[in-house]
Amino acid sequence: MNYRVRESERARRARIVIDGGGVEVVVPRGFALRKVEPFLEEKRPWIERTLRRLRESDAELPPARIEDGGEVPYLGERLALRLRDGRSRVTRRGGVLHVCAPPGAARDVLESWYRRRARDEVARRLDAAVARAGTRYGSLQIRGQRTRWASCSSSGAMSFNWRLLLAPEAILEYVVEHEVAHLEIQDHSERFWRLVEERCPDWREHERWLRAHGHALRL
Repeated sequence: MNYRVRESERARRARIVIDGGGVEVVVPRGFALRKVEPFLEEKRPWIERTLRRLRESDAELPPARIEDGGEVPYLGERLALRLRDGRSRVTRRGGVLHVCAPPGAARDVLESWYRRRARDEVARRLDAAVARAGTRYGSLQIRGQRTRWASCSSSGAMSFNWRLLLAPEAILEYVVEHEVAHLEIQDHSERFWRLVEERCPDWREHERWLRAHGHALRL
């Protein structure tokens, strides 16, 4: 089994993270490396099931191909890429993204474009959702967390992951409604989920989609 080991100051015990990048063992500082292999063997059935599920997901949701003639996902669409060397710039014309970037920098230039677009796409939906709910939020940030899609603080500060733009539009809209519900109910109690269901009856389907395909939302 191929894997990598990462030490973490915040980790209190060893854990395994599996995503599109493979298998990673996160261990506390000073963890004896001789314990990693036995730990992996103990978790092997779960690891193999998870890897199999990820392979099936990748077959259903093809990953981005960042190359001239490749394509990237955008809210349920597949945008064709046209790449050329030059000063960093991205222009969308219909279903085609024209990307100018220094050699080897196309991925970074594309991510910057997605982050800018995420602010517009999220803000528009967030403003509409709070207007329907009769609530208000404090601020909006766009981030690139590895495992978290969004958050809402007790002060109403909103944070959304730009990678949601790699998902179908309905997924982004669900995550927005989820966080707007947190403006009224901070926890994940039954009362919270009843409120979410009132506003997004298909929330269970969207949650399943994120669990199955969230690892693939990457460039």
